[in-house]
Amino acid sequence: MLVAPPQSVAELMERGIQLSGRLVSDVAADLDWQVPADLRRAKGFIGRLLETALGAPEGNAQAPDFPALGVELKTIPIRADGRPVESTWVTRASLHDAAEQRWESSAVHAKLRCVLWIPVLTEPGVPPADRRIGSPLLWRPDSVEEAMLRRDWHDLMERILHGELADLDAKVGDALQLRPKGATAQERTHAVDIDGRPVMAQARGFYLRASFTRGVLLRGFGLAERSTSATVSP
Repeated sequence: MLVAPPQSVAELMERGIQLSGRLVSDVAADLDWQVPADLRRAKGFIGRLLETALGAPEGNAQAPDFPALGVELKTIPIRADGRPVESTWVTRASLHDAAEQRWESSAVHAKLRCVLWIPVLTEPGVPPADRRIGSPLLWRPDSVEEAMLRRDWHDLMERILHGELADLDAKVGDALQLRPKGATAQERTHAVDIDGRPVMAQARGFYLRASFTRGVLLRGFGLAERSTSATVSP
């Protein structure tokens, strides 16, 4: 079943609201999709399912999921207390042309200028089919968040430019982090070493820290950081 792309942000939000409270199995049935028993070998399944249900067109992986609207879709697994289960994938990192890149024209900036967050309640022992979809949240970074993202991006790109990949791990960055990304740990891409010479290095990707996305959800849903009992309700 094909779903036509939404013609406006308002229409996209309305579709997100219609998914709210439904089980993953319900949405999969609408699309004639089979839900895997677990996601260890089907990572990203729920994200792809919701992209299809919302009408995201296929396109450039470096552009937002809804390019005509300038909106990126991020499906985020959360616990009952609203805490994200994991960091959130943003986009692949280009390791060989760091000197030529600028924040304003970067894929990271394009992906994060406007994000439709859709939480999915993910508790241990609950199979993917029985996970419940939460309320959508349309987010645009405020000035503080934008500054954090820009600062982290510049710091990470500067380290890439100077060939510091060997010392660059997921601990670097307050909002953004750089982590290995590839179909296998052996996947390689073009980069430079500390002497500026071209080398092949493990593929990397940009991720948002779970602590950052938790803050985004709490503020977006009008919840305080005061306790872990706050929930992002479906």
